[in-house]
Amino acid sequence: MKYTTIVFDCDGTLLDTLTDLRNAVNHVLRLHKFPERSVSQVKASLGNGVAHLMRESLPDSLTADKFNTYLDEFKTYYGEHLQDYTAPYPGILDMLDTLRAKGYKLAVVSNKIQEGITPLIKEYFGDRLPVAIGERPGLQRKPAPDMVLQALKELDSTPEESIYIGDSEVDVATANNSGLLCIGVTWGFRDETLHHELGVQYIARKAEDIVTIIEELNQ
Repeated sequence: MKYTTIVFDCDGTLLDTLTDLRNAVNHVLRLHKFPERSVSQVKASLGNGVAHLMRESLPDSLTADKFNTYLDEFKTYYGEHLQDYTAPYPGILDMLDTLRAKGYKLAVVSNKIQEGITPLIKEYFGDRLPVAIGERPGLQRKPAPDMVLQALKELDSTPEESIYIGDSEVDVATANNSGLLCIGVTWGFRDETLHHELGVQYIARKAEDIVTIIEELNQ
C-alpha cells in the first residue's frame, strides 16, 4: 500500500458548520448594530480560524480592545450553539468506516482550538478519528505544516505515505507545505473552480469519491 494515512480538514470537509458559524457572527453584529453577513459572505471568510472570520465581518475601524471584546462574545455564543445545526456532510460516516475497514490510519486537523475540536470530533465521529489536532501552544495554525506533522507523528506515519483532504485554499497550501498529496472536496466552503485554479489534481464531488480516488492511487 503506497498511501496508508489520511488526514482530513474538519469544517467544510467532514462537518457542515456554516449555519452555526454564521449565526454566531450575526449574533455579535446584531448586538452592536452592525450590518449582518450573508451566507456567501461568511462562507468566503472561513478557513483561517475565527479571528480571521470576525476581522472580515466587523468594521475595519475597530480598536484592538473592541475587536477582542467582540471576538470573545463570538466565542462565548458559538461555544453554546456550535451543535445547533452542525452535522457531518452526507456519506462522511460511511466513507470513514470504509477507510478504517480497509486499514487506513485516519486523523483530523483543524484551526479550531484543541479544547474545541476534541469534544466536537468525539461527539460526531466517535472513535473513527483517533487523532484530532487543533490549535494549541507550540503548533502554528494551518497553512503551516505543524498540525499535520504532529498528526503524522502521533500516527507514526510519513508525509510520503499520507494524503491530505480539504475544501479550501488554506487546505491546498497546508498539503503543499506539509509535503502531502492533496484531494480537494467540492461540497464545502469553496467551489470546484478554486481547486482547478490551484492545480489540485484529485477532486472528490461526493464522499464516496474519496475512497475511490485513494484506492486508485494505491493500485
